[in-house]
Amino acid sequence: MIRPAALADHPAIQACAEQAYARYIPLIGRKPAPMQADYASQIATGWVHVALDEQASLQGFIVFYPHDNHMLLENVAVLPSASGRGVGKALITLCESRARQLGLNAVQLYTNERMTENLSLYPRLGYVEIARRSEDGFNRVYFEKLLMHNA
Repeated sequence: MIRPAALADHPAIQACAEQAYARYIPLIGRKPAPMQADYASQIATGWVHVALDEQASLQGFIVFYPHDNHMLLENVAVLPSASGRGVGKALITLCESRARQLGLNAVQLYTNERMTENLSLYPRLGYVEIARRSEDGFNRVYFEKLLMHNA
């Protein structure tokens, strides 16, 4: 089940981010940006959704919001123990669906260039690389997926 996050989810979201991104610290040389995000304020704005298992335990989360003429998928994280079960794909599908509901024509996201598995994952989900930039000390690769709207 996927639902909007509540403030009570904050500790589980923070723990998920820590677990999902910890393995990248040695590759990047510092904590990835999602490990330092202000999830409490993002939850309060309604930007965060959580994926729960049958026991209502958090398995992953996503942060997305409208930005200019597209949906910005800022962060998607899945617990390592839930990896490979389609949790991340379901969360991304929700983001794309919400973008369509709002009449947006695309979803954009970025990932760190050292998170090499993401560089092959996003193209498999229909995303195309559109830019590479160095921001806040991170080398980021930007992707975009154009959305089809039902007529």
